[in-house]
Amino acid sequence: MSADTRQFGDLATQLVMESRRSTQTDALLKYNDSLVRSLIREQRDLERAAEALEAGIDERQGPPPALLIIQTAISRNKRCLLAYHSHRVDHLRDLYWAVGGALPHILNNQDIRSKLSPHEVDYLRQYNSSVMEFRSEFSHELDITASITNPPKDLHVLVHVVKDCGVIQTELGSIDFQKGQRFMVRRADIEHLIVQGYLEEVS
Repeated sequence: MSADTRQFGDLATQLVMESRRSTQTDALLKYNDSLVRSLIREQRDLERAAEALEAGIDERQGPPPALLIIQTAISRNKRCLLAYHSHRVDHLRDLYWAVGGALPHILNNQDIRSKLSPHEVDYLRQYNSSVMEFRSEFSHELDITASITNPPKDLHVLVHVVKDCGVIQTELGSIDFQKGQRFMVRRADIEHLIVQGYLEEVS
């Protein structure tokens, strides 16, 4: 559809439909930078048109219908832009907690990284910094990044190393988790590695 025949709200509707597809498939779609930029340009054009109409208002006759239509379009576009970005932020936060707050696990995944905008990468880094700062206040008593679906029964757990994950600092000191080995460790020290699939709990 060309710019001449496109109606106000068409671009915003496309953004909302993308969010809906993402929800239905439970998948994070690639950030649509070109569509967002086009919608922002439309917003600026609408705002200039509104300013021009406002300058010519006759106070005795009130605002012209065209101005009301343009103001409604501006408001709707803003709501759709906010809804699109809010949906993506919610999805990113869910993804962050699904991997136990392990940000490198997300950013090193090229499939996920390719779908993010630079601003979303910055958001995740700042969100992670805030979580880590908050977590540090009581990390010895509680790991807020641990899963709450299956609450732990014991402070320590026997784990089997499924994939090499290198040297990890624990309350017992540094442990080199190599594939095939088993360790009895404090759950809070390695909960994130269980979530990420590096370790599995031995029942």
